Amino acid sequence: MTNSKKLINLLKKKKLKISFAESCTGGLLSSIITSNAGSSKVFDLGLVTYSNQAKQKILKVPNKIIKKYGAVSAQCCLSMVNNLSKISKSHINISITGIAGPKGGTKKKPVGLVFIGLKFKRKILINKYLFKNKSRINFQKITVNKVIKTVLSIVK
Repeated sequence: MTNSKKLINLLKKKKLKISFAESCTGGLLSSIITSNAGSSKVFDLGLVTYSNQAKQKILKVPNKIIKKYGAVSAQCCLSMVNNLSKISKSHINISITGIAGPKGGTKKKPVGLVFIGLKFKRKILINKYLFKNKSRINFQKITVNKVIKTVLSIVK
């Protein structure tokens, strides 16, 4: 059984809904979850807020956060997950922002950098990862797998 199916079964068992705000994964997380039968019982909302403008207009990420810290930052990821939780009313909310490459990285923010935000009950986690030497699609897949494993470990 795939981890995505395990996640759906666990969320059904616990009667929990989940929502996502994706940037660098471009909807891959939502797609992987909804490719499983039964996902409609647990999946509430998936937003792809790829541009800074979308993050600001849809998720209400303040312009000052993006200007000061950048769209790929713990601060932006936190704002994304907090505001997603207000929109979705899901039990579990996930935000993802990163640099998938192959270009666009800097010394401070290299390709492969990703922030994953998770809000469950009153707990908020913002995790920073740096995945090295991965193609764009592999970076996206690794990020999605990391999200699914993180949610599985927290919800148990």
